[in-house]
Amino acid sequence: MAASEVDEAKLEEFVGQAVTDMGAAMNAVLVMVGDDLGLWKAMAGAGPVTAGELAGSTGVRERYVREWLSAQAASGYVEYDADSETFSLTPEQAMVFADEDSPVFLTGGLHVVSSLYRDRQRIAERFRDGEGFGWHEHDPELFAGTEQFFRPGYKAHLVSDWIPALDGVEEKLRRGAKVADVGCGYGASTMVMAEAFPESEFHGFDYHDESIEHSRETAEKVGATNAEFEVATAKDFPGDGYDLVCFFDCLHDMGDPVGALRHVRDRVSDDGSVMLVEPFANESLSENMNPVGRIFYAASTMVCTPSSLDQEVGLGLGAQAGEGRLGDVAREAGFSQFNRATETPFNLILEARI
Repeated sequence: MAASEVDEAKLEEFVGQAVTDMGAAMNAVLVMVGDDLGLWKAMAGAGPVTAGELAGSTGVRERYVREWLSAQAASGYVEYDADSETFSLTPEQAMVFADEDSPVFLTGGLHVVSSLYRDRQRIAERFRDGEGFGWHEHDPELFAGTEQFFRPGYKAHLVSDWIPALDGVEEKLRRGAKVADVGCGYGASTMVMAEAFPESEFHGFDYHDESIEHSRETAEKVGATNAEFEVATAKDFPGDGYDLVCFFDCLHDMGDPVGALRHVRDRVSDDGSVMLVEPFANESLSENMNPVGRIFYAASTMVCTPSSLDQEVGLGLGAQAGEGRLGDVAREAGFSQFNRATETPFNLILEARI
């Protein structure tokens, strides 16, 4: 391309964007290192600290901490005072990196990113041969990172906002209802509901043996006696007469989502509800070209679509299917009622009824 065809201003702007993204990608590793070593938690509420003070309180070497703090300051992730050579964490920064119960705690998402770099070469081969890449094939860091990323949102919104937005479901759960959590993974959503509604019984299902084992261990540890977990797929999980069947961020990952919802149609009570919690998406690519859409399209390319293509039918909905496409799936499965119950910047909460 001749130099005269290049808009220098646009080139400079684009290079700036790419360099910013490279810096973010490299610093993501350091954010996780800070989480591993307790650096973020030590800074939360501590006020201005020197590198030596932070090193002393966390038991790590000062020279490493000084470089780590410098990288965070350059990223805008901590505040730096040049006169006193101290670093501090604002309350907002602490919510994102230090408080695991914060609804905007994002470190789990970085563990997801880390796992995908490890899987990069194998998934690139699937691009060539067209085969799928199952959830169970991923690096185990993906499983832990997914739970860590989604759990704060579930704790913040599931009981207080999402369930009350469903038609009559909250009252049923308070009286005592039967609930299936399909594709439960590490059981974070199941456990949140079980704690909030002790009169109800919760059944978590997932085809991934290791996730079910982890869920059982967690339930035993926290004393969730009204929650049990079983290895089963979305198309063969047992039981019937469910008052509520939930799919948390997983229906779009399934090879046959229509078949899964048909099975649910046979298992849910006549006045029962199905709650689909899905990644937030508008109806078209042009409407999803924003920071959240960018993350979800990337996750869809590396996790969601390969997972679906690994299964029978292999519909490949993707993480940005949107309300309209998901509604079509629900209606094809035999549900006559479908609506958006509520939403967050990260999720659509959809309800299907017979």
